Order: sequence, then structure tokens, then C-alpha cells
Amino acid sequence: MFRIGVDVGGTFTDFTLLDETDGAVRFHKVSSTPSDPSRAIVTGVDEMLEIFNLKSTDISFVGHGTTVATNLTIERKGAKTALITTRGFRDVLEIGRQTRPNLYDYQIQNPAPLVPRKWRFEITERMLADGSVKIPLALEELEPIIDSLKADGVQSVAICLLHSYRNANHEKQIEARLREALPDLYITSSSSLLPEFREFERLSTTVLNAYAGPRMQSYLDAMADDLKNMGMPVAPYTIHSNGGLMSIHTVRQYPVRTCLSGPAAGVVGSAAVAREAGFLNVVTFDVGGTSTDVSVIVNGVPQFTSSRSVADYPVKTPMVDIHVIGAGGGSIAWRDDAGALKVGPHSAGAVPGPVAYGRGGTLPTITDANVILHRLSPDTLLDGKLEVRAQEAYDAVLEQVATPLGLSVDEASIGILRIANANMARAIRSVSTERGHDLSQFALMAFGGAGPIHACDVAAECNIPTVIIPREPGTMCARGILLSEISLDFVRSCINLADTDNWPETLALFDDLRAEGAAWLAGEHVDESMSQFHQTVEARYIGQNFEVGVAIAPNEAIDLETFTKRFAEAHSAEYGYAIPERVIEIVNCRLKAIGLVPKPFNTYSPDADASLATAQIETRTVCFDAQKPRVETPVYRRLKLPVDVSFEGPAIIEEMSSTTMIPPETRFRVDQAGNIIITQVKVSK
Repeated sequence: MFRIGVDVGGTFTDFTLLDETDGAVRFHKVSSTPSDPSRAIVTGVDEMLEIFNLKSTDISFVGHGTTVATNLTIERKGAKTALITTRGFRDVLEIGRQTRPNLYDYQIQNPAPLVPRKWRFEITERMLADGSVKIPLALEELEPIIDSLKADGVQSVAICLLHSYRNANHEKQIEARLREALPDLYITSSSSLLPEFREFERLSTTVLNAYAGPRMQSYLDAMADDLKNMGMPVAPYTIHSNGGLMSIHTVRQYPVRTCLSGPAAGVVGSAAVAREAGFLNVVTFDVGGTSTDVSVIVNGVPQFTSSRSVADYPVKTPMVDIHVIGAGGGSIAWRDDAGALKVGPHSAGAVPGPVAYGRGGTLPTITDANVILHRLSPDTLLDGKLEVRAQEAYDAVLEQVATPLGLSVDEASIGILRIANANMARAIRSVSTERGHDLSQFALMAFGGAGPIHACDVAAECNIPTVIIPREPGTMCARGILLSEISLDFVRSCINLADTDNWPETLALFDDLRAEGAAWLAGEHVDESMSQFHQTVEARYIGQNFEVGVAIAPNEAIDLETFTKRFAEAHSAEYGYAIPERVIEIVNCRLKAIGLVPKPFNTYSPDADASLATAQIETRTVCFDAQKPRVETPVYRRLKLPVDVSFEGPAIIEEMSSTTMIPPETRFRVDQAGNIIITQVKVSK
């Protein structure tokens, strides 16, 4: 039987096929279809079955990563959404937090609310912070609201009442009445999605879920139906932002949890591949056609966050801590009003794409610059499936960048890449150096279609001495899906002092969370023997605004004194100090329910005649520095490179999904797992 991982990107949709019998891995890639992402998935799966001579009944698992929820938010193409909230609080969504991302930039404006004011409805009720009822719910006030929803054709409703994380009774009554009156309405209640304090973030997350829900549901249903019609015997799973898998049924309820779906899979896969290669501290560097995603893996463990924004809207769900910038192979080079050269964040995307792809693109991109410099093949890409139009790329850079700036085309192309690399390096420093990590102790894991071609230059700029290029790096996110477990996060806010009276209540909350997590895993068809639970208490000193997490093993009989000691250690690790005499406040109890997925062993088999001589395809004149002559550079086919033999650059290494550039005076080898390990990267002084 075989397992398929699919990652839907902005430019390409990537596929990984894993043989459960021998662990052999195969790869495939098709152009994305932004108007309907499911079409590319079905096309790619169908092509894979034909290429590798398989039947649909040979497939035991399909997992996919998607940014549909994110794109719906960015492009403002979600459902017509309403909000029901406590009387007096409908404008919290628009008021938000009185913080500025840049204190002195007065041109920054908050994004328009996803729910216009006319569809933000109030209802009389009031819960207190301890969960007691101050004002009973006036459910009869819901009737005129229902009439308005019908009249305006509202498709989705977010329900978010004050302090409903402590008592969900009022939200449940409203939801039940809405489902009775409007059975086709998509409904998200905050007490089901995010029973956690911090009013604005809970409200924003609930609205985002409701906004994306109906169209995400249609997308998932269409994909599932198409795969079923192909004879696929299994329903697809989706990877979500915390790096775990969940069924379509769960995604339909919680689409907001998929906002970093594909990129999270890349980080999960990177952690597994890096550990196998002997590297525990890694910066992940995922460069696709539209964006660059960077993250940090410390001691073999990806870093997580429970608070970030999507298109400037706060989202408070656990997710892999990934920093995203608008720099990818399709990022457009342009000149600002002062004539200065800029690169990104807008992209040519899949359609029309870079000029060199010959699909109607007219604006020069990073990919076009790499083609001109011969770092990318000037003839074909994707194993010959994509014809490259190098002359058209040359003309676009000449007319729109080189001539206006008084540069040669090579100088203009190098300038485009330097700006892009500087932006990428800045993103890496934001998740590493700025958080106290010494990059000289890390390796750079470069993947995505464009990551390997920029990796050495970016590593040099960031003082990272080693670069790892995994097998078929352009499909790494799809591969990561096959290395992910089934998982979902559960949380309860309690907000109690950490004292002898409240500590038993805190531990009792985990009993409820484990029961909830076990029920969810059972619904995902996970056997009890394959179930695990990770528990965390989030706490802070009285007077602080943010919490630190303290891990507690399931069923661990931990006393208050031990917890206090662990909290002090965690606080010192996070902030550099602890205050033993300060009172501790417990804020959240968090549990991750995990269903373990069997993973076949990894195998790598280079071609039988692998050697440097047989690997060489051709020699190209490549520009590494516009101030120096082009260099005669050998071009190698990756699968024909021998294992554990060290070579010196310059070199260009090609494979189906990506191209790796290795500058002069840089050494590289292929390890036993098939990764390219690049060392002696010239770091900046």
C-alpha cells in the first residue's frame, strides 16, 4: 500500500508518494490552480497513479496541506458573516488592541473588520469572570436577529459572548436556536473553538473561523468527492497549523486552524530529516513561488506559538512559530517612486508566473534573474516538463530594471537576488538572533522550489556555516505531511492563584481535557494504544501580561512545590530571571491529543552507476558575481551523485523539483539518507 502527501502552494502543488512496504519515496509536481485548488490535487494524484503504475485502491492514506483559509482572508473572499455578542461589545472587533506595530508610522491602518457593523448584533446577557450569571440570556431577542440574517442572505455566524470560556451555557442556547431556525447556516461559537481568555483575540479568531468556514467546507467537499470518484478508498486528512493531522470533519469545524497548514508540514518534516542527518539545531528555509517561510528547530523540537496574525487579523490557536515574508521565485522586481529597486512582496504567482515560464508574465521576477545568470537552466525545468524562455526573461530585466538604473543585465539580475537574499536573511534573524540564538551553532535546512538556489548566499549573510538540502526539496512540505501525527489542541482558562486551595482544581481540569481529547481521537479512528497526551500549565507572576508553559506528564502526581520550582526554571529560560517571592497565577491548562501514525523506514538508493562523471549533465557559464567573469560550472543530476564523497564547488545540482547552487570554494557531499550537506560556506566577517 502507498501513502500520498500533497502540499498546495501558490505556484505549484507538490506530491510525495511513500511505499509502506520498503519505504521508497517518489515525487511529483504540477502547477497550482488558484481558482480551484482541488483541481490541481486531483490532476496530480491522477498523474501519479499513471506514472507509477498504481491503482486508486493501492492508496491507504492521503494527507494534504492547504492555505485556502489564509487566502480567503487575504483576498477578502470569505462568506457573508455576522456576529452575535454581548450587549455593548459589538465594536470590540473594530476597536481591537490599542497597540501599534510600529510606534512612529502614522500611515499604518487596521484592516477593515471582516464583519461590517450592520451585521454585528448584540444580545442581552452577562457572564462574570468566574462563570456566574449576572444577567440571564434574553433568548427572545434572537428572533429579530434571525429575521435579519435571512433577509440579508448571511451565510455564517460567529457567536462570542463575554467570559463564555468559563461558562458556555448562553452560547450553546444561541447556537441551538440558530441551528433550529437556519439549518444551512455555518455557525462558530467561541466556547467550542477557543475556550480561552483574552476577549479580542478570542473574538477575532472566532470571526475568522466563521468567515472562512463555508468556502473552506465547499473546497474540502469537492476535493473529497473528486478523490472518491477516482475510486480512492480513504478520505483525505489535512495538516493544520500545529503540525498535526486532522480529518475533513474536524477541518470543517475549525478551518482557522489550517492557516499555516503547508508551512507547518515543512517544519515537521525538517525536524525529522535533520535529526536523521545528525543536526538538532536548524533554521528551516522554505522558499516557494510566492513566499519565504522561516522557523527555528531547537534541540530537535520545532518552536510553537499560540498567538499570531493572519492578514493582520489576530489568531489565537497553537501553531508552529513560522515567520512569513513575501519573497519567492515569483516575487516581482520593481522600482519605487524614487527609482530604487525593490523585490516583492507582490508575486506573479502561478498565473501568469515569471516571464521565463512563457505563460503571459511580463514583469521580471527572482526566477527570471536566476535564469539570466544561468543558476537556473535557460532551457527547461521540472525534468523537461517546463520550457524556459530565457530571452524573454532577459528582455524584461533589460527594459524594466537594467536600462532605467544604468546597469548591465547581469548587474541588475545580481541586484535583484541581493535584495531578495537580504530580505530572507532579515526574516531568519527575526526568529533566531533576535531571540537569543547563535546562528553559528545552527544549520540551514533549505527546501521549497527556490530555497536551495538561494541557500548558500543567505547562509553566508547570516553566518550559518552548514546548509542541508533534503531530497526533492521542492516537495518537502508534502513529505512532511507523511511524517506528521494526528493531533489537536484543547485548552481551558482558569485564572487562579497557584496555591494549595486551587492546585487540585487545576489538575482536575486535565482530567476533563484528557477525556475530551480521548473522545476526539476515537472519532479520528485512533486506537487507544496509539494515543498520547501532552499537558502544559501556562502561568505567570502576578502583574505580568504573558505566560510561560510548564509541562506536566499525563497522570503525573505533581505537587504545588514541584510546579513552583518548574515554573521558576521555565521563567528563567524565557526571560533570564525568576522572582521566588512573587505569587504565581495559573492562566490556562493546555492539552495536545496525539494519535501516533506508523512511519515506514527511510531508504535512499542513488543510481547504480553513481559517480561525479556520470552525474554531470553539461557545463554552463554561471554568474556568481557581476564584478567577475562568469565561471564554467558543471551541472549534475542529483540521483547520480555518489554517497559520502566530498566535492568542491562551483556546481549546479538539478532534480525534478528544485535546483541547488553551490558557489566556488564551497564543499559538498551526499549523506547516507540522500541529503546534500554543504560545508565551508563563506560566512561574512
